[in-house]
Amino acid sequence: MRLWIAGEQGRELMGPVPDGVEVQVLPAWDAPMPGDPATVEFWVPPLLGGADTVALTRRMPGLRVVQLLSAGADAWVGQLDSGVTLCDARGVHDVDVAEWVVAAILSSLRRLDYLARAQHEHRFAHADVGDADELSGKHVIIVGAGSIGQATAVRLAPFGVRLTYVAHTAHDGMHSVDDLPQLLPQADIVVLLLPLTAQTRGMVNTAFLAAMADGALLVNAARGPVADTEALVKELSTGRIRAALDVTDPEPLPADHPLWDMPNVLYTPHIGGGTRGVLPRAYRLVADQVRRYTAGQPLINKVEGGY
Repeated sequence: MRLWIAGEQGRELMGPVPDGVEVQVLPAWDAPMPGDPATVEFWVPPLLGGADTVALTRRMPGLRVVQLLSAGADAWVGQLDSGVTLCDARGVHDVDVAEWVVAAILSSLRRLDYLARAQHEHRFAHADVGDADELSGKHVIIVGAGSIGQATAVRLAPFGVRLTYVAHTAHDGMHSVDDLPQLLPQADIVVLLLPLTAQTRGMVNTAFLAAMADGALLVNAARGPVADTEALVKELSTGRIRAALDVTDPEPLPADHPLWDMPNVLYTPHIGGGTRGVLPRAYRLVADQVRRYTAGQPLINKVEGGY
């Protein structure tokens, strides 16, 4: 079996592979091919490249498994032949994204983003952050109750927050997205951790934002298109709410985009899932999936119905 992986370091991180598995590296969609793509049976594609990366599957008639390194699979859903199994990296990014969410919330509440700008200007801004707040006692809604949402909840709980969970459908104490109009006015912080699907695209629209309480914080660590950017910019420009964004639509943001300069916006360039611990976890998953596949055992993390 021929296995293509996305980076040379993956060889060491996977450890020994089953007999008969040949590992080759394709680090980017436009890099020189390490061999004939028609012979690839199991592919771990590079993270970057978007539609160009997906298009390579048209040159892989023998492809049977695509194992992503990302938790999100939106670029791949509906793009593969029926004989190809798509698996995401569920569980790999729980720690890093959950920690980013907590860091973003604390930074926004304590105005660390504003103070970092003041430091750059050599300005002692002590009197400028009288509206700094604490996380303790806040009501946090987590929209997206998957493994990252659960990991985020575990890390927020020690701060003494009140947590409300929202999933696609109501179950096991979780609210449905249909309940959001009633829930949003009660929340101090709304965290978006749901996948991008046809149903969630543009979910954070004018009505969603208008329902948020004055002074509330919106945290998007999901996908940029989950939020309607025009509606988001319009609401944020009033100063009524704040936002911490790791993802945007478009991405990257154009240099003249208004989100760059809004004082009530903390923006990071889609780095929530980028820490030193990610690749070792990711390739442990790859190695496990390869062993499962070669042994004829069921794969985990199969993407079905967009999830």
